[in-house]
Amino acid sequence: QVQLVESGGGLVQAGGSLRLSCAASGTITGINPMDWHRQGPGKQRELVAGIIGGGATKYADSVKGRFTISRDIAKNTVYLQMNSLKPEDTAVYYCRTYYRGRYYWGQGTQVTVSS
Repeated sequence: QVQLVESGGGLVQAGGSLRLSCAASGTITGINPMDWHRQGPGKQRELVAGIIGGGATKYADSVKGRFTISRDIAKNTVYLQMNSLKPEDTAVYYCRTYYRGRYYWGQGTQVTVSS
């Protein structure tokens, strides 16, 4: 069993910053691809950023230059540094990993950006 626990969400003013964390625990081993998704009010869930085992990263166009994904392998944790936040970044943010043939999701953390 694999568990993912996100933290770091909250309320921030436009232009501010937040750092989200996602800690993986359970039977997961090795360096697995992990990514962040978000689902805003009335919107479909979308990929925000991802990182693979070799360290390569990818970002949605809407967050390039503002968000940075990173990981601490020793802690089995992935981070999402979010700068220059905009009201349209308001969403529930979820982390996801792929391990032994299936995806695992965290429970999500709310990010609210006020204008």
